[in-house]
Amino acid sequence: MPQYPNRQFLDFEQPIKDLYEQIDQTKKLGEKNQKIDYSSTILQLEDSIVEKRKEITENLTPWQRVQLSRHPDRPYMLTYIEEMTTNFVELHGDRNFADDKAMVGGFAELDGQTVMLIGQQKGNTTKMRQLRNFGMAKPEGYRKALRLMKLAEKFNKPIITFIDTPGAYPGLEGEERGQGEAIARNIFEMVRLKVPVICIIIGEGASGGALGIGVGDKVLMMENTWYTVISPEGCSSILWRSVDKKEVAADQLKLTSIDMKGFGLVDEIVPEPIGGAHWDYTEAAANLKQQILVNLKEIEKLSPEDRINKRIEKFMAMGFWEDIPESEMADSVAE
Repeated sequence: MPQYPNRQFLDFEQPIKDLYEQIDQTKKLGEKNQKIDYSSTILQLEDSIVEKRKEITENLTPWQRVQLSRHPDRPYMLTYIEEMTTNFVELHGDRNFADDKAMVGGFAELDGQTVMLIGQQKGNTTKMRQLRNFGMAKPEGYRKALRLMKLAEKFNKPIITFIDTPGAYPGLEGEERGQGEAIARNIFEMVRLKVPVICIIIGEGASGGALGIGVGDKVLMMENTWYTVISPEGCSSILWRSVDKKEVAADQLKLTSIDMKGFGLVDEIVPEPIGGAHWDYTEAAANLKQQILVNLKEIEKLSPEDRINKRIEKFMAMGFWEDIPESEMADSVAE
């Protein structure tokens, strides 16, 4: 994990950066004047950093959580795979058109159990982000994901998906190759998978790009992530013809993990290290792994038929609606 001074700080993390700079200045003073022991001062500053991280995390706005979900130092899918599993074997291609680098998948061992891991990968450098298309999968990415899901079902292996995308690729070639159909097909097929399926939002969960690998027995959200039909910037552009209202849009979209849990759209919130997952990859992965194992054990107790029926019931029950009496409908039509 990157350490200061290579660490990047968001605007609301500036107080933490200031404390790190104070530590650097104190260390330089110690090097110049070795007769004075500054170790206690440094320890106090380090404690202050932890307290400041906690203070900032407890008072985050929805927009700040969106920013944390996009933090340049935040762990991506491959980081979680490295921290949580062993013997990961990546599988490539949709056997139809191409291998989409934005969608990663393969078998791995999780606590000695073979599982299929599938998810979006954004990339850690500028070059890798371009290669991974910033986590925006094309139709061949979703078709690769479905191929791997069917492979896991064939060998009776649980499926775990990692969602982290600003949306499916919106370009012309994506539409030409059937982006909408590919996502719809995945949703249709995931409902009917006989093996356990756990879906986890580890960063951004936007629109159909997320739903294309987001139908499962359990849907988990990392604490500082978001999940909604459109990004705050996109919502702001549509409603106010400007991205300047993105903070208002983030608040009104009710996109945080707490909101999603309250609406019943996700099952559990996975706690992150103080300040966010980018502060401690090992702790973040350990928290997630524990939740996965607990839920996997619960889901595996069910028969394939029960799993499918419960999955259908789960997603059919989502949303809010009101039944209008036929008499009122008749009056409305008459008017």
